[in-house]
Amino acid sequence: MIHINLVPGAKKKKASSKPSFNFASVGAGLSGRVKDKLLIGAVVSVVLAVLAVGYLYTSQIAFAGELEARKDRAIADSARYANFLKDRYHAESVRDTLLRQVNIIKSLDEDRYVWSHVVDEVSRALPQYTWLTAIAYNGTPQGSVNVVATPKVPAPDTVNHKNLRPKRIETEIPREAVSVKLNGHTVDIQALTRFMKDLESSPFLSNVQLDRSELALELGKEVTQFQLTVGYNRPDTSAVRRTPLALPVR
Repeated sequence: MIHINLVPGAKKKKASSKPSFNFASVGAGLSGRVKDKLLIGAVVSVVLAVLAVGYLYTSQIAFAGELEARKDRAIADSARYANFLKDRYHAESVRDTLLRQVNIIKSLDEDRYVWSHVVDEVSRALPQYTWLTAIAYNGTPQGSVNVVATPKVPAPDTVNHKNLRPKRIETEIPREAVSVKLNGHTVDIQALTRFMKDLESSPFLSNVQLDRSELALELGKEVTQFQLTVGYNRPDTSAVRRTPLALPVR
């Protein structure tokens, strides 16, 4: 075939060697083939759901691995600190036992002089023309409470895990209330009133109560019989003065 150039000076265009791809035409062809929009939406939804499930699965796997590592660290710390707490509770138990023994010795030492204090204070406050006929304890016998026996506490190994700390030993020693009954005679009713006031002012005695008072004959003379109930008060150790007893030795 013969080609004639009718335009002088014009050059022949070279044919493009690069292949061209028209996306618009392809999309138009697909849209032409697929006319159902609901099917397109369903496919897109399935793809998004698969992507979301994959993301959630991978994130949950990573979070579960982190929780497992934290659990392992917590178990290791719990086992390590459990030994520390066991040693601490054992040391506290030994300390409380020793402290209880010391308090028992102190309570026994302080209560040795109950009768001495009572008799000393009564004789100091006793007025003239007044004498006592009987002095006795009132109430339950002293020593009925066993303060020497150590309360039983569960061992740290047998303690419920919900409450790992064992019950502590009671270190305070219970003190029994001491009260004294005074029976006596007086020839002056005012002396009895003064006697009660002087007993009340003592640091070792308190709660002085008059149980009964009546007239009687003593050796042919009219006297007043009385009965008092006096409570013993344990004063602070700073109020008690102790002096050494010195005896001459030949």
